[in-house]
This record gives sequence, structure tokens and C-alpha cells, in this order.
Amino acid sequence: MTTIEIQNLHKRFGDVQALDGMDFTVRDGEMYGFVGSNGAGKSTTMRIALGVLAADSGEVLLDGRPLDDDSRRRIGYMPEERGLYGKEKILDQLVFLAKLHGVDGAAAKKRGTELLDQLGLGERLNDKLDDLSLGNQQRVQLAASLIHNPDILILDEPFSGLDPVAVDVMSTMLTDHARAGVPVIFSSHQLDLVQRLCDRIGIVTRGRMVAEGTVDELRSGGPLRYRVGTRARGWIPAGASLVGEGADYVILETDSADNDQAILQAAMAAGPVHEFTRVVPDLADMFKEVVQK
Repeated sequence: MTTIEIQNLHKRFGDVQALDGMDFTVRDGEMYGFVGSNGAGKSTTMRIALGVLAADSGEVLLDGRPLDDDSRRRIGYMPEERGLYGKEKILDQLVFLAKLHGVDGAAAKKRGTELLDQLGLGERLNDKLDDLSLGNQQRVQLAASLIHNPDILILDEPFSGLDPVAVDVMSTMLTDHARAGVPVIFSSHQLDLVQRLCDRIGIVTRGRMVAEGTVDELRSGGPLRYRVGTRARGWIPAGASLVGEGADYVILETDSADNDQAILQAAMAAGPVHEFTRVVPDLADMFKEVVQK
């Protein structure tokens, strides 16, 4: 079983507090979405986990032990700034990277060929990276993070700029690795994709984890809102407030689920009611609520 723990990380760049007690854990076979606005601290956290940056305090543990150079070899990393060589053949680059991780040359070539084939690039093995579309270059970057059969995957904006077909291909590959027991951490601004793929999600702002849980837990933990289908106005009871409306409905917010019957009764006393439903926010709405606090 493989577990990575981010424990109370702090990092300052001059006057900017990039991380301010970052904490989370990702377990065996878990797909974890790491989301936040630009500058929230996602990439800094990932770079500290990889040893690219040093934390001012806090630590990163792999299976309960502090990460060192040897244990970091178990991580597959896809940086936001893509780092492969444009003038080199893609399979040659994958073989080179695998050898850096101690993989035998023949095994590296076999593994690289298999990965590129799975990513739909089996006929482009000997093409130079610059000869591929940006989306296909990104597929190669994913192959580079997988070439040494890592125990953990950390991916910074892996789906950025991809067309829907490429998103599906990469999503399937990441899901397959998670099902095989590999913890997968990825950051993304594509919240619909995060909501669809991830077992758990962490929302980050100003260098801190401010909300974490499954999609259902995060959505159900949002504000209590009810959509009431009515044209009547001027009837909102105590304990509820108007947060939205249309020609034939209002949306009310309350601080207690015990108020639902009072809201319904007040609406029915004012006129016909053709709808009464709890409004459960999607992840994008939850994200806005959390980061704007």
C-alpha cells in the first residue's frame, strides 16, 4: 500500500506566503483532484514533493517516511511547464528518461513503445516532438511520467489545452493506474473533469487547504438553498433569505434544514407552488463559494 502525506508545509517567496500549513493525504489507488486559483499554492506543493523546491517547514512522507532522493524515484511527475526536447525523437527520449530511473535499455524501449501505443501514438515513435500537435506532445509528456512504472503520479495541469478525444485517452490511462493501486494527484482548472474523475478533491486558497472531501461531501456541505416554484412574492419567512429569482421561482438560503417546512408552508400560503427542491451546488459553484470567503 502506497500513501503520500503532505504535512504542514510552509513556503515563503520574499513577501509572498506561498504555502501556509498545507496538509493532505492521498492513499493507495486514490484519484485526488488538487484545485485552486492561480497562485493558490498547487504547483509549489508539487515541486516540494518532488524535491525541486525546499519547504521552509513541514515535510512530505511516503509510506510514513520522509521523502529522499531514492524514494522520489518512485514518483512519476508531469510538470505544467512541459520539459521534453523538441528536436529529439519521442521514443528515444522516453528510453533515455527510463534509463535515468535505472530501467534496462531493452525494457525501456518495450515500455516506451507500449505507452505510446496506448496513447494513440504507436505510428509516431520515430517522429520528433516538434512534429507533433500540442495535444500529442502532451500525451508524450504523460508517457514520460509513466515510463519507469512509478508508484505515485503527480500531474500539474495534465489536461490543459487538450481536445476532448485526448482528454478521454489520458483520463482512461490515469483511471487505469489508480485502479491498479497507484495514488494519482493532479491539479486542474477544468472542474467538470475533476468532478467526474476524482475520488476526493482538495480546494486550496492562499496556500492552505480550505475544503476537502468526496464530490458528494463537498456538494452537500454547501449552503442550504431551496428552489421554490411560485410567482408569489413578499412571503419569505424568518430564517430564510432571497439569493436568486426568476419569473416563476425564487431561490432561498437558510442556515438550518429544519426550516424547509416553514419555507414551503409560507410559499403555499402565498399562492400556488409547482416546485420545491433542494439546490445542490456543483463543484464549480462550491469552488466559487470557498475561494471567495
